[in-house]
Amino acid sequence: MAGAAVLVSWGVSGAAAAVSALVGACAYFVPNALFALRLLLGIFGPVKSNPFTFFLGEALKLGSAVGALVLVAWLGRDWVVWPAMLFGLLCVLKGYVLLLVFRKLP
Repeated sequence: MAGAAVLVSWGVSGAAAAVSALVGACAYFVPNALFALRLLLGIFGPVKSNPFTFFLGEALKLGSAVGALVLVAWLGRDWVVWPAMLFGLLCVLKGYVLLLVFRKLP
């Protein structure tokens, strides 16, 4: 979904919009991937997970996503294309809907 958002943004508004869409997509994808990796390590690794670990990880994931967006807003105020960035973020946030449509989720 992030790739689709980048390609659509690039086709519609150019390279700056594509970079903005990529940044918006990465602002949620990277913390989500790290959280999923932590959960997998809790299942297969020596350290076992518990419900507190899950909720703490979820809070850190959401906090780091918001922090990344705030950092982009602060550092990239001159070059960020906001509609493209929000489009990239929305595509990553709602990517699971496509998995449900194509019956790839159990």
